[in-house]
Amino acid sequence: MTYMTQIINKLLLIFKAKSLMHLIKIFFIFGLAGSLSLYLSELFYASIKLQDFINIYILNIFVKIIFLILIYQLTLLSIAIIFGEFKYFIKFFKKFFNRFKF
Repeated sequence: MTYMTQIINKLLLIFKAKSLMHLIKIFFIFGLAGSLSLYLSELFYASIKLQDFINIYILNIFVKIIFLILIYQLTLLSIAIIFGEFKYFIKFFKKFFNRFKF
């Protein structure tokens, strides 16, 4: 077994993917959701003009990160629905929010 095959098998186990194509689909959904959520969170933050009310730079960054995390979760589920992976990502979603005790 080659080194690359071992890595792929570990990734299949970690992400609980059914096959290599399923793993690629999962990575694609994560990547697309990340990029889209970054764009949408910046767009949302600029549209509500919170930067006019928050003068402290660190607080401004903190609020942006909170927006990004929340929008990422919604974007991830939305894209997962589009690609037919809702069951897989709802488990991920629940695990994420259980860590924060929501």
